[in-house]
Order: sequence, then C-alpha cells, then structure tokens
Amino acid sequence: MTNSLLDGYSDDGMASDEMFDADGAFRPEYRELGELLQQWSADDHLEREERADLALLSAGITFNVYSEEEGTERIFPFSLIPRIVGAQEWAEIESGLKQRLQALNMFLIDVYGAQRIIKEQVIPEEIVLSSPGYQPKMAGFRPPLDIYAHIAGCDLVRDRQQGMVVLEDNLRTPSGVSYVLENRAVMLRVVPDLFPRWGVRAVADYPSQLMSMLLSVRPSVSGDPPRAVLLTPGLYNSAYFEHSFLSNQMGIPLVEGSDLTVGDDDFVYLRSTTGLERVDVVYRRIDDDYLDPEFYRPDSLLGVPGLMRAYHKGHVSLVNAPGAGVADDKVVYRWVPEIIRFYLDEEPILPNVETFSALIPSELDHIRAHARELVIKPANASGGYGVLIGSQASEAELEDTLAQVEAEPRNWIAQPLLEFSSIPTFDGDLLKPRRSDLRPFILSGRETWVIPGGLTRVALREGSYIVNSSQGGGSKDTWVLNEEPE
Repeated sequence: MTNSLLDGYSDDGMASDEMFDADGAFRPEYRELGELLQQWSADDHLEREERADLALLSAGITFNVYSEEEGTERIFPFSLIPRIVGAQEWAEIESGLKQRLQALNMFLIDVYGAQRIIKEQVIPEEIVLSSPGYQPKMAGFRPPLDIYAHIAGCDLVRDRQQGMVVLEDNLRTPSGVSYVLENRAVMLRVVPDLFPRWGVRAVADYPSQLMSMLLSVRPSVSGDPPRAVLLTPGLYNSAYFEHSFLSNQMGIPLVEGSDLTVGDDDFVYLRSTTGLERVDVVYRRIDDDYLDPEFYRPDSLLGVPGLMRAYHKGHVSLVNAPGAGVADDKVVYRWVPEIIRFYLDEEPILPNVETFSALIPSELDHIRAHARELVIKPANASGGYGVLIGSQASEAELEDTLAQVEAEPRNWIAQPLLEFSSIPTFDGDLLKPRRSDLRPFILSGRETWVIPGGLTRVALREGSYIVNSSQGGGSKDTWVLNEEPE
C-alpha cells in the first residue's frame, strides 16, 4: 500500500477489513477498485469529493435531526469508496432475506389469527401481547395476499465468525432507500471510472418494482385505472426528502392527511382540482397511532378520519399494514430463528445476533453478570438512542441503565458486542477503517424482490459502533457484482 491515500490504513484492532485481508493484500472483490485508487492523489480525491458534495446538495439529499436547536436539516454525509459484495455472497443474503420475510409475514397472520405459535409455546404469549407494536384491533383481519410487511429493511452486519448476520428488522415504515438510489447516481456522475469491468447490479428499478408491488396488493380490480398515493406526515418529518423522492419517481401523488377523505360509501378519495378521485392503495409513511383519529389517537392531525374503517371493509390497501410492528420488536427479534423453523420447517439462512431478553429471569441474570461485555438496548427506541455499550460506559452509566432494565424488563434486550467489519472511508486525505452495517430493502407482493445491495451506513468517528445518521454516521454506495472477480 504505497499510495498516499492508503498510507496508515490499518485494522487498528477491529474485526476483519472488507477491502484488505490479514496480510494487507486486496481481497478479490476490491482488487480492481484498489488498483484504481492507488492512482489517485490527495488532490484527485478532494476534487471528486467536492463534486459529490455539490451533487448531493443540488439534489437536496437531507434528513432532519429533531434534537438540534440550531436547525433540523442536514446533508447526509457520503463516502466515495463503495462497499462491494460478491455475486455468490449476495445470492445467499438474498435467499436469507426472502426466507425471513416469508416467515415474519406468516407470523403476523398467525398472531392476528389463530395464534398457533403462542398456543404451541414457541414464543411466550406475554412477549407478543405486551409489544407496543401489537394492535389488538387488527385481530381477525387478513390483508390482501396475507401480507402485513410489504416493505422491509433488515439491518445486517458482518461478524468475524458468522459472516453476515441480521442485527434487526424494520417492518413498519422503513426508510433510507432514496439514499441508495441517489448514492448510485452520484457515483455514476462523479467516479464512473471506479466501476469494475464485470459490472455492478443496477438499483434504479426500485421505484418501478415498488409501484408494481403497490398495485399488486390493491383490494380489487375495478374498471378505473388503479390509483396509489404516498401519505406523508409532512415537510418536517425526518424522511420527508424520501417521501417526495419516491412519489416523484413513481409518478403518484404525495399527500397529507387533509388531502384524503373517506366518503359515505367507506371508500377513500383524493381531493383534486377535478373533484374526488378514488384511491386504491395508500403507501403510508405515518406511524400506526396517527393513521386515523377515529381508530387510534383521537388527537392526531396527521391521519385520515375513517381510513381504518375503509381498510377493514376491504376498500383500500395500506402499505405496510397496521400492526406489522409486532414483528420488528427488538424483543420478538430474539425468537425469529424459532419463528422461521416453526412456519417454514427450515433452518435460518441468515443468523441472528445472540440476544438476551430481560423479561426472562435466567437471561436477566446473564445481563447483570456480563453487563460489561454486552450492548444493552431499549427495545422500542431507534436511531441508536439509549444504547449502552458496556465496555465503554462509566460505572454510573452502567448502574443507571441496569436500574432501568430491572424496573422495566420488557423494554430491554442485550447482545454481545460484535466486532463487525470495517470498510475504507475517507478521513481527511487518508482512508481509514470504519465500522458499517447494510440495510437491504425487500418488497413483498405477488412476488418478493430484494434490491441488489442496499444502504451501507458507516460510522464516521474512529472507534464508533453507531452508524445512524442521527448519531453522526454517513453512507456509501453498495455494489453487488454481476459475477465473481477473476
């Protein structure tokens, strides 16, 4: 590694690096990219990084951080060096994701139906029924095609021993796919010379795949052309850029609750300049509790009065279905391998991270005894907030968190601290190893489709395990190779 951009690049005691092997040689997937980078100077990198930043700025690729008083909108930091996944490895990841979503959708139908998995004591009843994502009002309801989670984002990390493992599931209103598409567009514009000669699988057809899925789950086929809308909480939502981007890409209206109405016939209509237009599918980016003030929170100003009445009568489809959140509960996650075995009679292709539930006495004892070796997480938080890494916590922080675990055991899990893999990321003028995860997106309709790759999020701070954008993380383009390197 003689090039100045690579000088000083080292493992720094982290897990195995994805670009370099233990001897410092390029891994096969990265060999061509690495040889091209060795021709770059620091000025080459700086010039291209500035062009990438301008492209992102002009595209308005932002997210909102509610906790900051000085202003909520930020440009999402972007790293020019892609993550590369080989064709064979991706085939296994894709199969594992499809298997997982099939089982989780079967679990949701069962939980709101016969509850066989509870009656046969595969998962404790208390775990399911006490989940904040469990919606008792959905009991007995079967959505079109028996799919609750039409859009999912599963977070993966590469573990030293197990390879790719699932860290968590996101089945309610998963976000981030717009960055996948825009990151690729920026790479093609700014560094087209970096793309390998054997090709990278395209991601640009996600909007068309999403549109096909939305129409495939519409409640019925009428004489009128089917109509879908994207329902957003509004401009100040953290993912509003994505809502606007996807609606524009699919050519469907971006609407707020006040733009929709439920008629006396219990159908949903869009208020337009030409009158009322019937809506068949609502791709909703509003949380369950705010969807319908007649059904959930009466103080909600974001939802549509009567929407759930129309839904339960089969007059409109909601994507994702309300109640899907019980299957991405971080405590329920602990039982996903058993869920796969129960419904599919198969072994999980993608393993879980070993997880301990504080609600189980023996596992609570383990959390107490091994707190320094664990990552302790609130079960119903997101964005990396509230996570305590035992090895990095002060004694006071550890004691305070354990007291919260004791007081509310249903709300906490713990996992071993994974030394997940590093990938090269620019820090100034040099490449440095930084930890990352990967969020592929899975669409489930008449068929199941997985976007090739997904959102790679990377920790920009040295030594950090937190990759979330709200916690200072950035993103990368993810390349799935068309074939294995020579």
